[in-house]
Amino acid sequence: MPALRLYVAPTNAGISPGRPAINIENGVKLVSVTATTPREALMRRSDLLAYARHTAQAREMAKVPRTSQIIFGERQYLLRVLDSIERTETPIKQRQYEQQPLERLIYARTQELNRINPDWDSRISTVLRPDVAPEELDRLAREAPEEDYFLLRLISEHPRTGAETLTLLAAHPYAAIRENVARHPNASAKTLTELSRDRSQPLWYLVAFNPSTPKALRRQLERQIKQAGRKRK
Repeated sequence: MPALRLYVAPTNAGISPGRPAINIENGVKLVSVTATTPREALMRRSDLLAYARHTAQAREMAKVPRTSQIIFGERQYLLRVLDSIERTETPIKQRQYEQQPLERLIYARTQELNRINPDWDSRISTVLRPDVAPEELDRLAREAPEEDYFLLRLISEHPRTGAETLTLLAAHPYAAIRENVARHPNASAKTLTELSRDRSQPLWYLVAFNPSTPKALRRQLERQIKQAGRKRK
């Protein structure tokens, strides 16, 4: 990978403020950046390089797993763009030029979803059926890999999902799935009790309003809600 060197361009270098200019010299990528903040203006070249490296590391650490929820969202966005192009009076040449790369990207996202969970769209269609059997939901939940966030979230909020399936989903790392389990009326008393003790997020509040929560636990959580209200005052 070519080395990355940053330097502050002089004000008369003909580079628009705030816009990097990229050149390749002897296999080395040169990125000239104008100083856009007082801090950057006072930085030496070595400081600016360290600052850029730290920023790049922060961006890398902020990256999230590429789950089915993210990929599905990207595909939906691409489909909306393609639909807009096809519905509007776009010149033929422009439409053909833009359609092909969009269709390739949509196809790539579909393939990516199928790599996470084979026949992904068919599984989603099954889960979206209001009359799907609880046993079928349980099978799909157990077959799904952990990164199929979208499918598992749909199962966790389906009204026909059974107690055993919800117990399985209560341990999923995706917070929205655990929240759905905490508010689901089919969740077992044991699962709701365990979720009320979860310190990673305030699931106890959702458990407090779940009609399936044991009375003793509900009273305890109601007291906790009142105490929290007094502290805010």
